[in-house]
Amino acid sequence: MDFNKQEENYKINNKFISDNDLRKEITILKKSELTWLNQVSNNVAKQAVKDACNAYKNFFNKLSKKPKFKSKKKSKLSFYNDCCKLKFKTNLVLIEKVGWIRCNESLLNQRFTNPRVSFDGKYWYLSVGIEQELEKQELTKEIIGTDLGIKDTAILSNGKKYKNINKKINIKKVKKKLRRLQRQVSRKYEKNKEGTRYQKTANIVKLEKKIRLLHRRLSNIRLNYNHQITTEIVKTKPSKIVIEDLNIKGMMKNRHLAKAIQEQCLYNLIQLLMYKCCMYGIELVKADRWFPSSKTCSKCGKVKKDLKLSDRVYRCEECGNEIDRDINAAINLANYKVS
Repeated sequence: MDFNKQEENYKINNKFISDNDLRKEITILKKSELTWLNQVSNNVAKQAVKDACNAYKNFFNKLSKKPKFKSKKKSKLSFYNDCCKLKFKTNLVLIEKVGWIRCNESLLNQRFTNPRVSFDGKYWYLSVGIEQELEKQELTKEIIGTDLGIKDTAILSNGKKYKNINKKINIKKVKKKLRRLQRQVSRKYEKNKEGTRYQKTANIVKLEKKIRLLHRRLSNIRLNYNHQITTEIVKTKPSKIVIEDLNIKGMMKNRHLAKAIQEQCLYNLIQLLMYKCCMYGIELVKADRWFPSSKTCSKCGKVKKDLKLSDRVYRCEECGNEIDRDINAAINLANYKVS
């Protein structure tokens, strides 16, 4: 099924195709081209169409960006499951086509919505939405500026630094093991090449599983570290946190820094900080993208236009102030005022 129909139909007729009509089309295609969809619950395809239609409605109403077409190979393995089709017993929940998985006891006694099942390469997870009243937190008058970077993950205006976890020995060992396995699987592919096609053997499948589990391990270590950073920041209960509005997509275009930026998971860190600030009632401010936080002296306000990336210490020619470049940027963010 081609969701380009939504765009073509909207341009020609200025109308939107309802998800009911598209679901009928899927039912027909399941008998011919999309027979593999019969291997999963009917709700999976139904909810996928509904989600895609909602995404296009938001796009046409200029509430969000245009939805991207996802590859079956690169997409995260996840799907929707109806609440009525979930079966519970002590500490266990039965998911159709997946089986029994462990769950939290508190889930059994609460009303929940939007159950989603996901697979991370090793385990299946069930996530649900639960309504809960948040306790009002007593906040201090402190304003924290947070400078995100590559040398250190986060630098706060109070002088606190969170080191780059990718430089730690445990991460380096996993990455070394990953490179070794990737070279092994590459050699096996070349060895089993038949003309222009690559033959996948049982040994290649085993190696690819090991690679997938190592990627999962790296991802979990980084996610856990980002959770620790953001939780520690919000638990100081400042009245306001100021961060930079980073153009991460643009930064990734720099081939010298792309890998380091990708490993830092800065977008993920910002998203975690946003929802935790919302939970604690902390105001989160994104400074203007062109605000010269690194080039401005935090003492006198003089802007140093010729500051290079290699200059790790900020030296002000006006007032003689010498300070670490990243702490200087964090202090300027803490003093940032929304115009």
